[in-house]
Amino acid sequence: MSNDNLKKEIKEVIISTLELEDIKPENIVDSEPIFGDSGLGLDSIDALELGVGLKKHFGIKFSSNKSKCSSDAFNVKGPSLLAL
Repeated sequence: MSNDNLKKEIKEVIISTLELEDIKPENIVDSEPIFGDSGLGLDSIDALELGVGLKKHFGIKFSSNKSKCSSDAFNVKGPSLLAL
C-alpha cells in the first residue's frame, strides 16, 4: 500500500471512529496536529476512542510507555502511523 493510500485510510478511520460527519479525508492536513487547539482539535477522550478504532482496523497495539511517544504520532503524516 502506498503512503498516500495509507494516509487516506487513516483519515477515514479517524472520521468514522469519531463520527466526524462534516469532515472529509481531504479536509485533514497531513502535517497538522489532530489533537489540541489546532488541526482537528481532538481531546484525550477522542484519543482513547481513536486508539481503539486504529487497533480494530489495523490490528496494531499501542505502547503505554510515555517515553516512546513522539509528537510525530499526533498527525497523519507521522512516521509512527505510517509504519502500520
